[in-house]
Amino acid sequence: MLPGIEEIDFLIVTGGPMSVNDESQYPWLIEEKNFIKSAIEAGKPVLGICLGAQLITDAMGGKVCPNSEKEIGWFPVEAVDLENSSAYRFPEETEVFHWHGETFSLPAGAVQIAKSQGCNNQAFQIGSNVIGLQFHLETTPVSAQSIVENCRDELVEGLYIQTETEILSAPEERYSSINRLMGSILEYLHASNSG
Repeated sequence: MLPGIEEIDFLIVTGGPMSVNDESQYPWLIEEKNFIKSAIEAGKPVLGICLGAQLITDAMGGKVCPNSEKEIGWFPVEAVDLENSSAYRFPEETEVFHWHGETFSLPAGAVQIAKSQGCNNQAFQIGSNVIGLQFHLETTPVSAQSIVENCRDELVEGLYIQTETEILSAPEERYSSINRLMGSILEYLHASNSG
């Protein structure tokens, strides 16, 4: 059961193997999308990660569909140039962890804040309280190992699909770097919405 909107201070919606379009198979997606929309409309800080970003998109009227290429492994994302904007600013280019086959259109009122060669819409922001990330800044060596162990059947040959060895040989500093970036985004959302 989901809490009341008044009971939450900050909503983080994480990933999963299903599609936001799988409502017939996972009917709880409908309630979750409604909850996300209510949190956004109430002005709560909301962060969506991978499936979470896609759920935000769908809840706010955007579309989620298969990307032309799956992105699995460590690939760079680039900041989108936002002149005169108070939106969150990504580093010019940073290597991040991906594991997705779908992409999204920007929901109404959203601004694109990151892109990549493999998937144009990598991150977006709605107002000062909502950020959606197609990639995983929360990844640690342990979580990377776990997702590889549980989803290695997806590691097929592809332009933006790395091998198990490539994924797991990432240096510790790469994880530290993305985790610091995640901290920066959380601080931005908290500071922008703390009254």
